[in-house]
Amino acid sequence: MANGVRGEIEAELDGRRWTLCLTLGALAELETAFEADDLAGLAERLAAGRLSARDAIALIGAGLRGGGSEVSDDAVAAMASAGGVPAYAAIVARLIGAAFGAGGDGEGGTNPPPPRA
Repeated sequence: MANGVRGEIEAELDGRRWTLCLTLGALAELETAFEADDLAGLAERLAAGRLSARDAIALIGAGLRGGGSEVSDDAVAAMASAGGVPAYAAIVARLIGAAFGAGGDGEGGTNPPPPRA
């Protein structure tokens, strides 16, 4: 079960419940993937709200690995979501909100806006 205080969320992919978390290591991975110089630069990039499918794969993959699963980005790219594109966008938005938002539950606070689907 996900612990919102630690920035964890749960998401269903391929019919399985997963725990995702943007740990410090996952955030460092994303800094490299998005060519951000620091966490502020990463937050600015994510707050722009325009994320590609590749960006979503990188975010979900980093979150899965931060949550303790050994899953490659190639495996993430092949995962299905029952809700389609809107469900992927919601996972990304909740994950970003849990990492950068106030309160640790991915709801409200100063979260960057959700990516546009």
